[in-house]
Amino acid sequence: MSCSASSPSTSAIVCARASRCHATSRPPWPPSPCTTPRSSILIPLRQRGGMRILILCPARAGTRHGNRVTALRWARILRGLGHRVALQEAFRDDRPDLLIALHARKNAAPVLRFRARAPEAPLVVALTGTDVYRDIGRSRAARRALQAATRLVTLQPLALRELPRALRAKARVIHQSALPVRPGRRPARSFDVCVPGHLRSEKDPFRTAQAVRGLPADSRIRVLQVGSAMTPAMRRRARDEMTRNPRYRWLGDRPHREARAILARSRLMVLSSRIEGGANVISEALASAVPVLA
Repeated sequence: MSCSASSPSTSAIVCARASRCHATSRPPWPPSPCTTPRSSILIPLRQRGGMRILILCPARAGTRHGNRVTALRWARILRGLGHRVALQEAFRDDRPDLLIALHARKNAAPVLRFRARAPEAPLVVALTGTDVYRDIGRSRAARRALQAATRLVTLQPLALRELPRALRAKARVIHQSALPVRPGRRPARSFDVCVPGHLRSEKDPFRTAQAVRGLPADSRIRVLQVGSAMTPAMRRRARDEMTRNPRYRWLGDRPHREARAILARSRLMVLSSRIEGGANVISEALASAVPVLA
């Protein structure tokens, strides 16, 4: 979620005043004026024995979805601070000291069940892109989950504007961050444009491929798409695009380390999502000095 030894997300997630304290969120780029520079989060910095923290993330273990990457990063940070962290896809009626739910709509039922059983316990709901720009406007369950939360977390400051006004006071922004990756040698014969992200409609994944179809023959631009196809139709479309478009290569799903290396070797990253809550790949691109077009 940094370009330094101390991750910005560490300082944003944790806090230092007994059970309620303030933390400074230091994003890897100059903060927007609407970013809250100091935010009260409900996690003590180093509680003796640690808290029992449960992170709910609907993305399956082993997948490389952005929400899963975020959940794993937060779990690693919190464990490093001495807390006992479990990461689950579904709520198993545990009784943690703190529940962090990543995705309001998909976790609405367990959030409300946890709140009913533990009315005073701290509960953090982190909003995804589909939560912010679609679900909280359509789903009553998602809105109830937001109301039940002690704190709301968004990954970029403009998301605060999408929240109901009555809920904005308990919302905090935690910017994603990433450690830099050595870029390696960039190919001289091509100008590689990386398009990271799984192939699904919300990502508008073929926008870049379509944009380069009509380039002149002497253009060196090549589009490298990294991510798994979420449906058979998306898989067929990617293969068809490679057949028709010599500038386009679909590399499929790659391990995170390999995907980051591909990004770091690229000369530009394109993020064409229609709905985006705060992409990990933007921070990863900036940490590797790769320009971003979004």
